[in-house]
Amino acid sequence: MRTFHKLIMLAFVAAITFSCVGDDDFNVPNFEGDEVVINGNVVALNTVANRLAQSGEDTFTFDTTNEYITGYVISDDAGGNWFKELIIQDEPENPNQGLAISIDVNPLFTRYEFGRKIFLKLDGLTVGTSNGVLTIGLAGSGSDIERIAASREAEFITRDNEVAEIIPMDVEFSDFSDSLELTWVRVNNVQFVSDQIDLSFAAESFDQFDGERSIKSCNDAFGATANLWTSTFSDFKALNIPDGKGSIDAILTRDFFDDVYVLYVNTPENFNLGDDDRCDLAPLACGTVAAAGPNTLLSENFETQSTGAAAMPAGWTNIQEAGTETWEVYTSGGTNASLGKSVRVGAFSSGDASTIAWLITPSFDFDATTGEVLSFETSNSFADGSTMQVLYSNDWDGTAANVTAATWQPMADATIVDDGDFFGDWIFSENVSLDCADGTGHIAFRYEGSGDSGTDGTYELDNISLTSN
Repeated sequence: MRTFHKLIMLAFVAAITFSCVGDDDFNVPNFEGDEVVINGNVVALNTVANRLAQSGEDTFTFDTTNEYITGYVISDDAGGNWFKELIIQDEPENPNQGLAISIDVNPLFTRYEFGRKIFLKLDGLTVGTSNGVLTIGLAGSGSDIERIAASREAEFITRDNEVAEIIPMDVEFSDFSDSLELTWVRVNNVQFVSDQIDLSFAAESFDQFDGERSIKSCNDAFGATANLWTSTFSDFKALNIPDGKGSIDAILTRDFFDDVYVLYVNTPENFNLGDDDRCDLAPLACGTVAAAGPNTLLSENFETQSTGAAAMPAGWTNIQEAGTETWEVYTSGGTNASLGKSVRVGAFSSGDASTIAWLITPSFDFDATTGEVLSFETSNSFADGSTMQVLYSNDWDGTAANVTAATWQPMADATIVDDGDFFGDWIFSENVSLDCADGTGHIAFRYEGSGDSGTDGTYELDNISLTSN
């Protein structure tokens, strides 16, 4: 009888103890024991992608194959940046394939920590794409993939004893591709863009579902960027973005609309941005003024240019640094019909891995005039992840070969159309003062995008004016 009472008391104490533990305070229990034996055929993880491709359908359901795949867990939902999703890759180092497992279980890190090897039984599961990435779960309506029910977790997932060290792949933004989706990568020599370092990761009033922040590569003088997304449900959403330079370890995936590649971290520990030596280009920031000056130095609306041709006003330079696309003249139609001719550039449907196009004004002696004011208008046809910059250089020699060797300063005070702006609107740059510019220099409009990475948007430019007092 006393033994019975002792058992009741022990159970009571255990219940109180575990009821006080928060979701994020669990340690991964030790399940180590005998070697895990799988009673089935263990096949490569890329079998999932191959069967889907061979089917020619949006989804493929495995049936009576008695096949299992293996993978290593690279997601960690302890920080709340993942929800009811387990991301695995096929190897701890130099993986060839990643996969998202949709499962109605939260949290998952208590059993499937970072680096844990698992086996996934394929029979009864359906593979397809969800938000642009390879996802496996239960068949839903149409091509939807539904979560594996919590009650069936053990039916499909077997936890192996191995916990491997996951080695991130060192990649550049230009390496982002389908073959790297859902794998653990490291981007080096990067920093958050300067106009976002005062923000939190995902706790601003404009953040809905995810905070979208831009990372700049210091390997590119003109600031090639990538997207880092953080869930507004993450534990670290209110932390300030670090303003240093360094590396970020993350999972490469796609945004909700499957438009661009994005990086998702597991925890703030995935940021190693302790270097204070940022790589920002020195901006040209003379402020803005109320009105343009009385003397016209440049006025270009492209009305004399031929529609469909590369923009080549007298004295201007049109350079294709990378890719096949360039600034070309077009006639606005529909919503923008009243503006007549403009110029535009975009990587859409180009197939180019990289599109970089420059449109550069004639040179002007800024020491010979005062009160210089620049203005222009921009619009976009879904800018997506592409970028347009307005730059100034007083040491470019005028040749295409040396355009990247020159020192270019971004004009900090110029307003450029944003991807969120209505495509039919033309955005005025403001009257941008260049009174602090010196020397004989050029003004450049530089576009960067890609035809195969979701940064294939289009920018449009018109009514460029430069005046002085």
